[in-house]
Amino acid sequence: MVASSGAILRASRLGRRGLLPGSPKLWHGGRVSGAPARNTATWSLEPAGRCSWDEPVRIAVHGLAPRQPVTLRASLRDEKGALFRAHARYEADAGGLLDLERAPALGGSFVGLEPMGLLCNFASKSHNILRFKKINVEGQWVMILLSSLSACKLFSITKLRHAICKKAFDTTAESVRNSSVLCFVSCKEPGPFPGIVDIYGVGSGLLEHRASLLAGKGFAVMALAYHNYEDLPKGLEILHLEYFEEAVNYLLDHPQVKGPGVGLLGSSKGGDLCLSMASFLKGITATVLVNGSVANVGGALHYQDEILPPLGLDPNRVRLTKDGLADIVDVLNSPLEGADQKSFIPVDRAESAFLFLVGQDDHNWKSEFYANEASKRLQARGRKKPEIICYPETGHYIEPPYFPLCRASLHTLVGGPVIWGGEPRAHATAQVDAWKQLQTFFHKHLVGKS
Repeated sequence: MVASSGAILRASRLGRRGLLPGSPKLWHGGRVSGAPARNTATWSLEPAGRCSWDEPVRIAVHGLAPRQPVTLRASLRDEKGALFRAHARYEADAGGLLDLERAPALGGSFVGLEPMGLLCNFASKSHNILRFKKINVEGQWVMILLSSLSACKLFSITKLRHAICKKAFDTTAESVRNSSVLCFVSCKEPGPFPGIVDIYGVGSGLLEHRASLLAGKGFAVMALAYHNYEDLPKGLEILHLEYFEEAVNYLLDHPQVKGPGVGLLGSSKGGDLCLSMASFLKGITATVLVNGSVANVGGALHYQDEILPPLGLDPNRVRLTKDGLADIVDVLNSPLEGADQKSFIPVDRAESAFLFLVGQDDHNWKSEFYANEASKRLQARGRKKPEIICYPETGHYIEPPYFPLCRASLHTLVGGPVIWGGEPRAHATAQVDAWKQLQTFFHKHLVGKS
């Protein structure tokens, strides 16, 4: 059921999408099997059919020979046609069963026991610095899983038919103005729901996948763009906090949103914007920052008669990796020294509860240092100590579960490819936990459930 016309957000010039919680049209449980090409081997996926992107899928192959070597491959194309692939070599058990929940990968894109490794380790073979994105949440990504034997004369060659795993976001869109679009997740039960504003980093435009998935967890979520989207400014030289204030007030006033306050979720540059929103604006109850900065970065931030200048930087501190990629972790100045102290966001003004999710191998900037400095400033002013959760070997882009690690990609402000940090297995584990942690935090502070 699509949200009724009375529930459509009819706002002014906010580049955003509004997302309401719903019950995704998923097929839970059961098993889908495909007939083999040459023998009795079959594959199975549980749950069968479509499932939410953040839901794990159990992958197995039945009817193999005892200890038979098998190579599984997964691939998909994004909306721009870029091909992402992963593969892993396995061995069936003594009964001829290959169950990825129990069988470790022996080689390939990853090694070891990773039941969702074929998804978490997707990489673009033609462009190794391409970030894996989902832009159109109304559509779906389709993974094609293939199985074939390694070269071995002891077994007959087996080639399983394509097993199609459909990972969905289940979002419906409604256009509300010429230069911006808002959308809702279908919902069956009436609201109101706790509201969240979701903001990503530099160069992202409008990303909706996280907002869509969160809406399926019982929240009304607005994915908010602030530059590089339709008629919004292309650059970050000057941002006005009144724009973000309008978004917060609109969400607070919406009949499908439960007050008295809303939550903020920000990653990277979106993190320091959320920190500024919580510090200057009213109506913010809970704020989650994912590898955010404690200082204003990129351009001047204006609000009423106050201006936060951007944190200074020194491009001479850029280091090059052996692959010729830029490591920019030391480029920004310290917000604790000299004139750069003026860029430190006045977090002591905030009335919000805070959760900092930190990748300890973040190479975009020093996220753990920023989180700790924010905590010190809050406590020095008598504010409640924020929650800080640090994830070892985890990089900058902490996404919802089963998004692959982005090792490196083009940085809009740098103008070239940079490394983001992280080790695939640890990063994947962190994403699953961080997803649970932020939902628990929002339920606690927006709904009152721990």
